[in-house]
Amino acid sequence: MTDGNFDAHGHSHGCCGHGHEEKSGCRHGKNHAHPHDDHGHDDHGGHDRAHHHHPHSHDDACCCAHSPAMPRQDDVSWPPDYAVLHIMDMDCAVEENDIRRILSGIGGIRHLECSLPRRQLAIDADEETVSLCLATIQKAGYRAERIRPGMENTAEPADKKRMWRLGTALGIALVVEIMHLLGPDTRSVMLSGMAMSAVAIWLSGLDTYRKGIAAIARRQLNINALMTVAVTGAFVIGQWPEAAMVMALYAVAELIEARSADRARHAIQRLFDLTPPVADVLRKDGSWVSMPVDAIENDMTVRVRPGERIALDGIVTTGHSTVDQSPVTGESIPVDKRRGDTVFAGTINESGTLAFRVTAASSDTVVARIIRMVEEAQEKRAPIQRFVDRFAAIYTPLVFLFALGVAVLSPLFFGWTWLHAAYKALVMLVIACPCALVIATPVTIVSALAAAARRGILIKGGIHLEQARHLDIVALDKTGTVTEGKPRLVDTVILANRVPRDTVFDRAAALAGNSNHPVSKAIAFGLGRKMTAVSDFADMPGKGVRGVIDGCALILGNHRLIEEAGLCTPDVHALLLQHERQGHTVTILADKEGVLAIFTVADTIRDTAREALAMLRRQKIATAMLTGDNQTTAQGIAREAGIETVFGNLLPDGKQKAVLAWRKQGRKVAMIGDGINDAPALAHADIGIAMGNAGTDIAMEAADVVIMNDDLRRVAQLISLSKTTYIILWQNILIALGIKLVFFALALAGSATMWMAVFADVGASLLVLLNGLRVLRK
Repeated sequence: MTDGNFDAHGHSHGCCGHGHEEKSGCRHGKNHAHPHDDHGHDDHGGHDRAHHHHPHSHDDACCCAHSPAMPRQDDVSWPPDYAVLHIMDMDCAVEENDIRRILSGIGGIRHLECSLPRRQLAIDADEETVSLCLATIQKAGYRAERIRPGMENTAEPADKKRMWRLGTALGIALVVEIMHLLGPDTRSVMLSGMAMSAVAIWLSGLDTYRKGIAAIARRQLNINALMTVAVTGAFVIGQWPEAAMVMALYAVAELIEARSADRARHAIQRLFDLTPPVADVLRKDGSWVSMPVDAIENDMTVRVRPGERIALDGIVTTGHSTVDQSPVTGESIPVDKRRGDTVFAGTINESGTLAFRVTAASSDTVVARIIRMVEEAQEKRAPIQRFVDRFAAIYTPLVFLFALGVAVLSPLFFGWTWLHAAYKALVMLVIACPCALVIATPVTIVSALAAAARRGILIKGGIHLEQARHLDIVALDKTGTVTEGKPRLVDTVILANRVPRDTVFDRAAALAGNSNHPVSKAIAFGLGRKMTAVSDFADMPGKGVRGVIDGCALILGNHRLIEEAGLCTPDVHALLLQHERQGHTVTILADKEGVLAIFTVADTIRDTAREALAMLRRQKIATAMLTGDNQTTAQGIAREAGIETVFGNLLPDGKQKAVLAWRKQGRKVAMIGDGINDAPALAHADIGIAMGNAGTDIAMEAADVVIMNDDLRRVAQLISLSKTTYIILWQNILIALGIKLVFFALALAGSATMWMAVFADVGASLLVLLNGLRVLRK
């Protein structure tokens, strides 16, 4: 065996240089063809052409889109001829649809695009039309301003000042309620309570009043109009404590929604940190110069040193190294890279220096595409309407019309005085006050969220809790989700008796301990031996390591290295394949006479994974694995864990396409992951679930649910809690509406007095509160 057999470094991952069978015709409708990899790694080389261009389209009717290119600065890079407005109150699709209706009557608008996470509206129109749009939006009660080039976007609706105002308003409202219930019925107490209620309403409801009055002026009875009229009516007829409390609670709910939008925006901005701002580019004279990433064009040659992040997508032209691709592909073990292999922006170069030819501009790298996909999903996943707003589309006009009819028609048909008729109409408005309806859903949801939090389940909103009961398929990432995400030594096989067992382990640990490769580190740690001196040690990229111990020349490497050394007998080959088919990484120790031992490294399955998957099967929910690891490794892990369907070799957009394909079939999908590479799939699933301990910030922000203790059994518990919450939720809604209907009938018959109206509102609120708290015991 010559030294020529000891000139590369690497470890076998699953297929280990013998190729692998790719699953074709998978659910997402795309066959990923991977050419045979002669260095034993699945590096997704067949994906390269998918990264050169990512077409982005949008539905103009939706009015929400993104620019074709994602910039590296915080603001969206809209086309240069678009005027950009920052609308501080545009937190969800309710406000967006309202603004769209407001602008629908203005001529001269060629095109509108919006970004809900950044609260920006881009208008393609002349300056006069843009100014008219801005004035119209402001007149409708929204806080809006024009963003000029270089202008910092500083307005934040969820700032400390607003939180202080709402906290003060809520405190005042509570004091007023106590004064009204327990204080003496004197004029001074009444005047003090009215004044304090007015202050609470002013502190918490100024924005609501602006938008509500503007909506009434447009003859549009939306949630803001409902709140404006209900609070004003309650205050006018003397129910000022209730008016203050309802407005304060509504404003707090609005603040929570605004903060959620802020977190989503900040999470997207943090994605930019994945890629460095500058990179070394090769000049024509052979020298290297540092250039901003945004200025680097396709086909330029870029250099990346050990320990640096790769700035752009490209194809390696010179050098050998191992690259940690987990931020992009989710692969648990770094991949060896050599000439002709693909590298991705945001990944980490670990050992050698690489030079690569750029294949995608900074606006079209894998990371940039992830940013676009997450932003698109954030917009699509924004609630189209909250329940109360949808209900108000019918409830509010009927209440207004009914009360108006009582005030105007009852004197004509029943002989009531005008003052008596007005009083009855106001009683109906108090009965119709949405306090119980406002509380009915949140109290149940908050109770359920608290019950979930006790079990380490953080749910980002009631809509996700409600949707969990509809799930019929759960897709899981492999590394860090089903498995621990850390390679471990799981098996050793001694194949030669001519060397003592302890000596074999000592020599393997010595060679592995001198290597920086994660597989070698796992072997050294797993053997736990004292380090033996190694002479003539050398890394062999793509194959393994070599060295001399006690005068004996040894190699520690992958399947390919043993074959090239002429030491892979049929029996050894069969044994290696047996381990590899189980999805294990196999490393072999050999001297010049033959193979001494085989060391098997694997990413071990989480202790709770099997039980969790069994719980899902009992709930009749299908399971699937979506992973960046190769198909052989993924299938081995899936069989051991009890997962039914497996898709390997998936980049982030591949996972996203699988999720979207299931949704297109009408299936309700939950995606569970922990990495940035999972973020697009997490965001596009009906429910995205992130692992909290091992998860990245962007995965946890893109997800709707975070499992803080990484216990997969919590997913089945989430589904059970969702079903219980749904039942109690509708009980509360029926209680709130039922009581109101009864007292509406009494008011119409002339039997309802003011105190009865207050009972209809306060009593219904108390009942739904107590019923909703039952979820805490589940």
